[in-house]
Amino acid sequence: MRLLVLGGTEFAGRGVVTAALERGWEVTVFHRGRHAPPAGAKSLLGDRTAPDGLAALGGGRWDVVVDTWSSDPAAVRDAARLLAGRAGRYVYVSSRSVYAWPPTPGMPEDGSRLVEASPDATGVPYAEAKRGGELAALAEFGEERVLLGRAGLIIGPWENIGRLPWWLTRIARGGPVLAPGPRDLPLQYIDVRDMAGWLLDAAEAGLSGPYNLVSPPGHTTMGELLDACVRATGADARLRWTDPEVVLGAGIEPWSGLPIWVPRGELHDAVHGGDVSRALAAGLRCRPVAETVADTWAWLRELGGAAPQRADRPRVGITPEQEAEALALGG
Repeated sequence: MRLLVLGGTEFAGRGVVTAALERGWEVTVFHRGRHAPPAGAKSLLGDRTAPDGLAALGGGRWDVVVDTWSSDPAAVRDAARLLAGRAGRYVYVSSRSVYAWPPTPGMPEDGSRLVEASPDATGVPYAEAKRGGELAALAEFGEERVLLGRAGLIIGPWENIGRLPWWLTRIARGGPVLAPGPRDLPLQYIDVRDMAGWLLDAAEAGLSGPYNLVSPPGHTTMGELLDACVRATGADARLRWTDPEVVLGAGIEPWSGLPIWVPRGELHDAVHGGDVSRALAAGLRCRPVAETVADTWAWLRELGGAAPQRADRPRVGITPEQEAEALALGG
């Protein structure tokens, strides 16, 4: 299989490139040159936001294109238009953020309202950008040749958002750790490698249309996740489980202040309670949380503990002072 990945040097795209190379696929990566792609991939340089920035894609044919773009939909439109006659299928890594609020329970692919968006838009918020990207790919390739992977929370090696790396580095420092309760709070996420493998399988099988890509609800819990972090790091850390009301009372924001964690309620149900029956029926399999955590920690150690950070995403986590205040309030 001949694969073109638009991006492919960082988190989600790198996962796809690595998985394809392991399968023996012929892989081409189109990127800006800020990071080196995995060894074995052919590199084409360009900036899809610049005039004539797609010139490097002027020739060549591919069986599958994977696009992870999360900004202006117009950039997806331009790339898809250029490649429509020279590529078999277009796989767009989208997001469950495309579902309109308030969400339909479970946010199934069929029957859920979607945000209003345009394939020609620029400078729009994340949800509109992802939905606009979907529309752009569909407009140029047609419904039968487009696979939309609506990812939820993505974690694992190469993460450049900082969620799981923040927990690992915090727990590695040891001492009392603010652990937002309850311990049995169900979580839903996907390991980037499981997502990448499924996308390649689905593209090769000729699947099309939208699929929610996360683990089944309750694949793990907040307690299991943080316990796995303690085991992986081997740190002398003591998890101090604290009621959600105390955490919120200390001014700590869910999701951004304490990554991954969202207290029970409508937002939690949207983030961690999605319907993934369609993807599971199409072969999605999710590895245990302990494996994801251990492999992410091993990768962080190779980097010396400093995880990469996307410039267009805010940093996550709380300060030691915020943590101490919440621990004191919790008693």
